[in-house]
Amino acid sequence: MPRPLWSGAISFGLVTIPVKLVSATEDRSVHFHQVHTEDGGRVRVRKFCEVEDREVSGGEIGKGFEVSKDTLIAVTDAELESMPLPTAKAIEIVAFVPAASIDPVRLSGDSYFLQGDGQVAAKPYALIAKALARNTKVAIAKLAWHGRERLVLLRVRDGVLVAHVLKWHDEIRDPAELAPKEPEVTDSEIDEAVHLIDSMTTDDISGYRDTYREGLEAVIEAKAENRRPPEPRTQDEGQGGKVVDLMAALQESVRKAQSARGETGKDAEIHEMPEPKQPKKKPAATKSAKKAPAKKAAKKAAAGKKPARRQRGA
Repeated sequence: MPRPLWSGAISFGLVTIPVKLVSATEDRSVHFHQVHTEDGGRVRVRKFCEVEDREVSGGEIGKGFEVSKDTLIAVTDAELESMPLPTAKAIEIVAFVPAASIDPVRLSGDSYFLQGDGQVAAKPYALIAKALARNTKVAIAKLAWHGRERLVLLRVRDGVLVAHVLKWHDEIRDPAELAPKEPEVTDSEIDEAVHLIDSMTTDDISGYRDTYREGLEAVIEAKAENRRPPEPRTQDEGQGGKVVDLMAALQESVRKAQSARGETGKDAEIHEMPEPKQPKKKPAATKSAKKAPAKKAAKKAAAGKKPARRQRGA
């Protein structure tokens, strides 16, 4: 279990629950160091004071806010800790909202488990966890941490309280200017897109892997063992090209999704959608049908004339 990152208490009305904040995720990315390409030596970033023109240690470095181009205001950690914030040592629950009302764009990506701190926290912790699990609401709370006050969402996962850091309302950009002009989309195309969504619906995404990280680790392992790195995978045929017919692309995607899920025969035919472009192809099929007999007749006529020429030559 990772070490706690913060300790304090959940403030729930008049109820106080001592808790510790523990990271709910771990970074599995592959990290690189900077090296000199000519000799492989490490390239290090050194911090210099521009006034004394010398390298300074981490203990000599503090925080400064730029109020103008040439003016910095130094702010100490002690000054930040002494700010009169009610959330300095408490996760203060301010409201409960329906879980569906939270826009996912507000999730910052930082998630933490809240661990009950001591026996005194056991009963109130279980109380709020069971109360949240019984309905579809989540708690919205405020927490002062790492030099700023944060908005967090509290929910329950397998009996454990989870805190998700949220963006403040004024941190979300207005997407109105990015919205494209609405193109004309037919009901059949929408139905087929909904059908594709249904075909790709799953209750478990735990099977998906970070194939980029796996490939990168394979390259590093091969180079460390003086082996040739694995060959890159070729792209499947039919991918990466231009989509000429949206409906055809949707229907082909549905067929592939059904095949991946093991749906065959009747299972794959239950949701088959009518193809609206078939009537437009009928005139082309009629023309080709008319040309076929004419070609056959010409071949027969040519075949009939050849024996006649041979008889005359004899």
